[in-house]
Amino acid sequence: MASGVFVRDIAVTDGWEMQLVRCEPGARFPLHTHESPEFLFILEGELVQAGRRLGPGWASVASAGTIDADVHSEIGCVFVLVDRA
Repeated sequence: MASGVFVRDIAVTDGWEMQLVRCEPGARFPLHTHESPEFLFILEGELVQAGRRLGPGWASVASAGTIDADVHSEIGCVFVLVDRA
């Protein structure tokens, strides 16, 4: 996925997958387009999406066709990700 990003599959059913994602401090995701909806829930740390800081308890939803251009974690984070497998 990206340097400093570690993904663990939790469950897969009916074409959907749930993953636990851990980002080390300074990890950055490359520019990407969402081919299907994506649901994200922050458990620990902080994730920055387009300048918006998401901390524990924050949820984010990306619609199909949206683009993530600046997603990173300065301090590291852990989140749950649900999207199409």
